[in-house]
Amino acid sequence: MKTITTIQEMQTYASECRRCGKSIGFVPTMGALHEGHLSLIRKSAAENDITIVSIFVNPTQFGANEDLDKYPRTLERDTELSKTAGADIIFAPTASAMYNMDYATYINVESLTQGLCGKSRPTHFRGVTTVVAKLFNIVPPQRAYFGQKDAQQLAIISKMTTDLNMPIEIVSCPIVREPDGLAMSSRNAYLTPDERAQVPILCEALTIAKNLISSGETKSAIIKEKIISILNSKNLAIIDYVEIVDFHTFREIETITPPTLIALAVKFGNTRLIDNIIINEVNL
Repeated sequence: MKTITTIQEMQTYASECRRCGKSIGFVPTMGALHEGHLSLIRKSAAENDITIVSIFVNPTQFGANEDLDKYPRTLERDTELSKTAGADIIFAPTASAMYNMDYATYINVESLTQGLCGKSRPTHFRGVTTVVAKLFNIVPPQRAYFGQKDAQQLAIISKMTTDLNMPIEIVSCPIVREPDGLAMSSRNAYLTPDERAQVPILCEALTIAKNLISSGETKSAIIKEKIISILNSKNLAIIDYVEIVDFHTFREIETITPPTLIALAVKFGNTRLIDNIIINEVNL
């Protein structure tokens, strides 16, 4: 497996792959890889001739007082894990290569970015869409793989790709969880032992909500109230949001009408975690 660090070399390599008729699968990451990332890499490797994994801690998606400087950077470990999962190329550019001194161009997907994480992180998705668009231009893949854990991000990237006529298939992959239900995330490493003991409550709350809906409850207010009550049972949990929205528009809904996204963000100490479930039918 090869590591490429310059944009020009990456573009040259991708062009050669396309000239030879090879399909490219792409997994964009910020490193600190875990099983969730590896599941994306394995799927790409199974569906494409070449799998490229980018490892780039993108500064434009971090807001003021967020954890850019603390974000784990483990390139050597990530490279080995990517290789084991089936990757062919690591693309690891520098921030200065991706954003020159007078960089001034950004992509903003409106409406979908306003709620959920967009409320408390108003510049976050602009940074995400901008860097993903740049990576799509540098790599250009036939398919790109994203996890459902970041459901809002997945929807925004899909919308951007459609609106800008990018010939790229966005492949959605299921959430990968720890044995106790915690959705895998690079930020889980920040949790203290006491916090780690409480965070499975996120998956528990979502599971109870799903069961309520399966039992016939369709009023969003009742389901939301139940989720909040469960989360508040843990003294270290500080709720950022609990939202029940239409999965296509991300607008709040009063009655569960599939497909529905139930999403939450909760802080434990300094660590903000997100999780979600998608309701595709009322009687599951």
